[in-house]
Amino acid sequence: MRLIPRLLVAALCLSPLAAQAEDDPARLYTQHCAACHGGDRLGAIGPALIPDNLGRMKKAEAERVIAQGRPATNMEGFADRLGADEIAALAGYIFSPLAQAPEWGLAQMRASHVKGADSASLPKAPPFASDPLNLFTVVEAGDHHVTVLDGDRMEPLARFATRFAVHGGAKYSPDGRFVYLASRDGWVSKYDMWTGAVLAEIRVGINTRNIAVSHDGRLVLAGNGLPNTLVMLDAGDLTPLAVIPVQGEDKTPSRVSAVYDAPPRASFIVALKDIKEIWEIPYGKGREPVYHGFVHNHEAGMAEGLADRSLFPARHIRTEEVLDDFFFDPGYRNIIGAARDGKSGQVINLVTGQRIATLPLPGMPHLGSGITFTWQGRPVLATPHLKEAAVSFIDMSTWHEIKRLPTCGGGFFMRGHENSPYAWVDCSLGQAKDSMQVIDTRTLEIVKTITPEPGRALGHAEFTRDGRFVLLSVMERDGALLVADADSFAVVKRLPMVHPVGKYNVFNKITLSAGTSH
Repeated sequence: MRLIPRLLVAALCLSPLAAQAEDDPARLYTQHCAACHGGDRLGAIGPALIPDNLGRMKKAEAERVIAQGRPATNMEGFADRLGADEIAALAGYIFSPLAQAPEWGLAQMRASHVKGADSASLPKAPPFASDPLNLFTVVEAGDHHVTVLDGDRMEPLARFATRFAVHGGAKYSPDGRFVYLASRDGWVSKYDMWTGAVLAEIRVGINTRNIAVSHDGRLVLAGNGLPNTLVMLDAGDLTPLAVIPVQGEDKTPSRVSAVYDAPPRASFIVALKDIKEIWEIPYGKGREPVYHGFVHNHEAGMAEGLADRSLFPARHIRTEEVLDDFFFDPGYRNIIGAARDGKSGQVINLVTGQRIATLPLPGMPHLGSGITFTWQGRPVLATPHLKEAAVSFIDMSTWHEIKRLPTCGGGFFMRGHENSPYAWVDCSLGQAKDSMQVIDTRTLEIVKTITPEPGRALGHAEFTRDGRFVLLSVMERDGALLVADADSFAVVKRLPMVHPVGKYNVFNKITLSAGTSH
């Protein structure tokens, strides 16, 4: 069985049936869309077509895709068979909420679970000469592929198709051998970094926010926006171990905003989108699993107990407001959280569960891409802002703001490296979206603004393992990966890519580099 078709069905795939004029958009959908996307709009061979899963797509863009199709997918254009009114009706229909909240439980997960290449058949040594820990996973959103890039030679080693709209960043096994990816449509996939082979896939929800891998390599936690659940998976073959309903202490349901691994605490941290709580889910001490007595057998016990929250009990930490963007200090003792519509950040001690400081962060900081470094002997957090053209520097010993540095636009990503005195931040949310700014972490000043391809969106810097080079994404359909010298800032190589977005260095991620988001 093929896990992923050679040509993926994209967001708006319609069956090639002859169309007749219909006034009812639901009937139009049934006739032309259900074969790919399911009669319930929750997805089949194509992704779900519901507002939660359409991301930032606008209705006008949806109409264009229905009419013209989408290159490099099975989505063909239907302008020659559907009238403008019918196309508009279909686009409006897929943006309408479902009449009833969908269910996605154990039965659906088990039916979707597919195992691929046998781990025993994989090569025991890398089939290439380069450093296996200096590889990058490059997510190419334009045609839903991932390129495994050799960070020594700056050449692709493999390129493989993914599920639709992979997001949330790549997560690696502790040894860096395997990469786990989650899609907006709820698919969690495991790949071999050395060969690109698909090892397992499972659909854990209708809309999934992101995943986290435990530091011991045993577990994967997926957080869903729809339905309101957390799903614990065996990291080996993605067998589901527990389905945890997400409800506050007062039983109020919540979407999951994000999930994180906290290695020193041997626990997962869960950010919630609708309630004033943070969850901590311990998963083990040393080599012993926390789910005592659970039979690690993929058949026995599967039918019972999977919705039992006692298998992975959650600690509820109350907060003063809803916090859905987090950053951790290097020791994972404190969590820094910010509300999407708030004017400040909160520092919460994970040991006591109490707020210990309030931070002046009015520009909606993107804490998830923050970095740390040492400045004048003090540990510093630096974070870009989404709604303000600035980077904030926070002294983590006093939790006071050191400086707010104006930039050329709101930024989404920031990166640094232990071997480099420079941090890179994009201006992708401002008019200078084609530029990247370099900050000297010794002076907290901008020393260079680079615009390698004027007029074309530039973002997401990522360092190589040794910190000598920085990779940048030209985020266009006919985009590229740019390799810049980390000292001179000059672009030394260009690799064509199809709308590359995130790229993630194996070593920097598994060693929890201070300059890379975790």
